[in-house]
Amino acid sequence: MNSIPTKDSITAAHERIKPYIHRTPVMTSASIDEMAGCHIFFKCENFQKVGAFKSRGAMNAALKLTPEQRANGVATHSSGNHAQALARAAKILGTKSYIVMPRTAPEIKKRGVRGYQGEIFECEPTLEARESTLAEVIRKTGAVEIHPFNNYDVMEGQATCAKELFDEVQDLDFLVAPVGGGGLLSGTALAAQYFSHNTAVIAGEPALANDAYRSLQSGKIEPASPPSSIADGLLTSLGDKTFPLIKENVKKIITVTDEEIVEAMRIIWERLKIVVETSCAVPLAAVLKDKDTFRGKRVGIILSGGNVDLNRVGKLFA
Repeated sequence: MNSIPTKDSITAAHERIKPYIHRTPVMTSASIDEMAGCHIFFKCENFQKVGAFKSRGAMNAALKLTPEQRANGVATHSSGNHAQALARAAKILGTKSYIVMPRTAPEIKKRGVRGYQGEIFECEPTLEARESTLAEVIRKTGAVEIHPFNNYDVMEGQATCAKELFDEVQDLDFLVAPVGGGGLLSGTALAAQYFSHNTAVIAGEPALANDAYRSLQSGKIEPASPPSSIADGLLTSLGDKTFPLIKENVKKIITVTDEEIVEAMRIIWERLKIVVETSCAVPLAAVLKDKDTFRGKRVGIILSGGNVDLNRVGKLFA
């Protein structure tokens, strides 16, 4: 249990979670293609359950627990989308969820967790605070930790997103995903290797939280900088399970400024007429920044989530 996902295990995960997730649509836009100089296929995980791809990994990991493991509940630390996804999975499976969240997490994500009967423990917005608070919660409750990204069962679930895209759109030259802790990116890279071998996987990352970019340069996991990017879902460092897979299977990481992220977000809202969160706009920002790499190519982009704090977003577009 919990080993590097295989082609068969990703296929099995997809069957396992199908009753509990949406098969999200793939959208295109002629005007965005013209801006970018390539053909883009957007996999819209902003329409996923809880508004993000995280439902896939959390559901898969929770479903793989034994009844004994589930009995005392599940626990995690998360800035938002995994928190909601795990609270939802626990509710479906009739168990408790204990969620450690930084006090700075968007209110919409906290409301989402409470809506699924998750119990929130707030902490300071640092990895050390998140981990020490979670350790204390697990000690008190006996709950099983389901890490937001550094967990092969979570990764296996996230890989089903790219698998669906490959089922629907053939001959993609590139697939671009955002990178925070690397659960989606490593799962996406494995899915490309197994289901669409000629598709190169590239990541987009905020320049103000460029630890994955630095990790690829140095060959070891670099710590995340103090969180300062507006892409609040991408402020964690890579894990010891995600980093080796990313190092081996991801072609490159393109970093983008917060201004470029806001501009890409505006383009998605205006052209596709859909709501996406800041972290979700990072891959499009990367494609628009590095046009030479993608010129004339068929490019998949995973739109990771749409949980926007509307009180904050107006200020970004002002």
